[in-house]
Amino acid sequence: MRLPRPEPVAAGLVAGVVLDRMLGDPHRLHPVAGFGALALRVERALYAPTRSRGLLAEALLVTGPVLAGVAGSRLPPAPRTVLAAAVTWTVLGGRSLEREAAAVATAAQDGDLPAARRRVRSLVGRDPSALEVDGLARACVESLAENTVDAVVAPLLWGAVAGLPGLLGHRAVNTLDAMVGHHSARYERYGWAAARLDDLAAWAPARVTVALTALETQLRTGAGREVLRAARRDGRAHPSPNAGPVEAAWATSLGLRLGGTNTYGDVVEDRGVLGDGPAPTPRDVQRAAALLRRVTWGALAVGVGLRVAVRPPR
Repeated sequence: MRLPRPEPVAAGLVAGVVLDRMLGDPHRLHPVAGFGALALRVERALYAPTRSRGLLAEALLVTGPVLAGVAGSRLPPAPRTVLAAAVTWTVLGGRSLEREAAAVATAAQDGDLPAARRRVRSLVGRDPSALEVDGLARACVESLAENTVDAVVAPLLWGAVAGLPGLLGHRAVNTLDAMVGHHSARYERYGWAAARLDDLAAWAPARVTVALTALETQLRTGAGREVLRAARRDGRAHPSPNAGPVEAAWATSLGLRLGGTNTYGDVVEDRGVLGDGPAPTPRDVQRAAALLRRVTWGALAVGVGLRVAVRPPR
């Protein structure tokens, strides 16, 4: 009896997650860095402090990766599997997130606050100059929670439902949001389309992340319902419709309190109080990284199941 041939994208998702867990991000010639350089060139050519210019730039920059994904989807099954694995590895970032957060936590725990403040810039956009040990730990845990959506769950789900175009298109959308989708004098209007499209792309993955966090917590401690309640109760206080529920869920799963006031340049942002526990310490970063790993495997299972369910006809 012949075994059924694995669906190329589903197999690629599995291989890509394994590669990310083993290797982290590619160290040289990272395609996302190349895309970022292209986005800067487009910005220099098109920039004006208007929503229409930002929308035009967004459309131009997202269309290219999506069309590349469409072209890759026409390859025969074997090379399509290899390409899906390579793309999945490229767009994921879970392992590298863990490494960066661990480096910050280690420096903070060792009392080297200047080094920890420098390193935390790779994880968060807030001003780290006044962050003490607990503030640095909170930044790490919050970054792991929020970026589990952007760098793990969302890519896997978009790859599951839309294949290679979904993987590449989501990474383009999320990269542009990180570059221009924030509040500042330059990007308040130009970055509007990038921020709104990223919110839309992450809406369902954020809710899946909350559900996976609740399931993991239920299996580990029996407190899954408390996680869901916290996500509904506290998440709305956060200015992000997606990061808020996820950070509240993680705070409750880890028995911590997240949120508070952050400074981004000239902008001071109140993120509310998320969870009922104590403030994080550097030792809690390792626990948050372990939660990221467990959610990753859950998201992979969901993604493969979705892909098998929605696989295109041969």
